[in-house]
Amino acid sequence: MWRRILSRLSTSLMVAWGSVTFAFLALHTLPGRIEDILAGDLDYPGLREAIATEWGLNRSPAEQYLDFLLRIASGDFGTSYVLRQPVGGVLGSQVMPTVQLALAAGLLALVLAVLAASATAGRSRSARALAALLELLFASTPVFWLGILLLMAFSFSLRWFPVSGAQGWQALVLPSVALALPTAGLLAQVLRDSMEKTLEQPFVVTIRSRGLGEWPLRLRHVLRHAALPAVTLGGWLIGGLLGGAVITEKVFGRPGLGTVTLNAVLSHDVPVVLAVVLMAAFIHVAASTLLDILYVLVDPRLKAQ
Repeated sequence: MWRRILSRLSTSLMVAWGSVTFAFLALHTLPGRIEDILAGDLDYPGLREAIATEWGLNRSPAEQYLDFLLRIASGDFGTSYVLRQPVGGVLGSQVMPTVQLALAAGLLALVLAVLAASATAGRSRSARALAALLELLFASTPVFWLGILLLMAFSFSLRWFPVSGAQGWQALVLPSVALALPTAGLLAQVLRDSMEKTLEQPFVVTIRSRGLGEWPLRLRHVLRHAALPAVTLGGWLIGGLLGGAVITEKVFGRPGLGTVTLNAVLSHDVPVVLAVVLMAAFIHVAASTLLDILYVLVDPRLKAQ
């Protein structure tokens, strides 16, 4: 088990290194001078000279690459010349609202998917068909459209939740629901299919013969054996939550990395865009690594491999 975990960690480090290397090559292969690319639309005296000094553009490419690696490894993403402050400070001040939204939406999606799959797996054909229809509907619905519908129903008409902002738990409810429903729809489909196959296994008959109730059987035994296909989707689902958070934050007027990214793209703030891309890559690497470790915990048979 430890050999598997260490191997996956080394692979993750290689992928993270590849992401940083690709970002460096992309920056240096874009047409035009690097000073002009990083400066964007700004043009005040001494800016490009300051950029050349900060990024060490007068040194050899190998030295620039090594310095870039060391800076990223230490968490230094450079300076936002549009905002005139360190990129780390820009992202650090906005990361918590996005993390709160992604975590709340992910937890809600997981709960809804588990309940829907556990309640309908192995049940009547009509119940499974109705659940599959609703799941397909939610999985196919764009996040921004769901967000607008929720705003119209619960903010504009009923006035139960605020229209925009991130003050208090009430402001988190509608964005989380809008972001969670498509994810829950896809996850429930995968979970139910896997649970139905698991319910046909001989160990289920043995557990039922001991008098265990149906819901404890499904949640304590069947769900654990059926979780591996859903866990496999974890990396993709995390990416979907982060990507959907960008749109959701704009629809609900929330602060966060989505708003920062959009503003950086519109203002040609390349250092911020580059930092967001690298942060997204690191999150995917970390999520994939944790999921591989979770495989071993969910399925003890993998410990022997």
